[in-house]
Amino acid sequence: MLVSDVMTAPVVTVRPGASLKEVALLLDEHRVTALPVVDDNGRIVGVVSEADIVREAVPADPWVTPLQQPHHGPYLTKAGDVMSFHPVTVRSDTELPVAADLLVSSAIKSLPVIDADGTVLGMVSRSDIIAVLARRDSQIAADLRELVGESGNTWEFEVNDGVVKVVGTLSESEREVVRVLVSTVPGATSVRFA
Repeated sequence: MLVSDVMTAPVVTVRPGASLKEVALLLDEHRVTALPVVDDNGRIVGVVSEADIVREAVPADPWVTPLQQPHHGPYLTKAGDVMSFHPVTVRSDTELPVAADLLVSSAIKSLPVIDADGTVLGMVSRSDIIAVLARRDSQIAADLRELVGESGNTWEFEVNDGVVKVVGTLSESEREVVRVLVSTVPGATSVRFA
């Protein structure tokens, strides 16, 4: 399964000149954790996240840090002031397990999906992957039946907790085809032959 199969698109983006208030409103309205920052051609120049906004917009507590000097500027007020300038990105043809590994092995919660010239195509997040894993077994089985079609097979699918069980007699070449088909169905986690 590829990132393009699960990414959110179209994606909400901001320009470097967007105010932190605008960014906060977009993050809240769209229930996302980060937004790609793009230039006038839609190419990625950074990412601004919830953490970036919180870090800059929530003042330090003077009772906790009373010796801290007051901030006298320059005040960071725009997305371009607080964004990550070297965003971690993936391409739409990246295998989903590669993107998942990036998302669980770091503090990153979502990844911009870009094409070869850096144009933002979408975002893939932990919640996008959870949505795939949460698909009902009946949906997975229906997708598999649609892929296989009415070809007169002597076997059928059973799906339980995302695990596809193939019941019937299959040749080794048919098993390989089924393995490949199962790997393309969102929510199917593995295949077993009975």
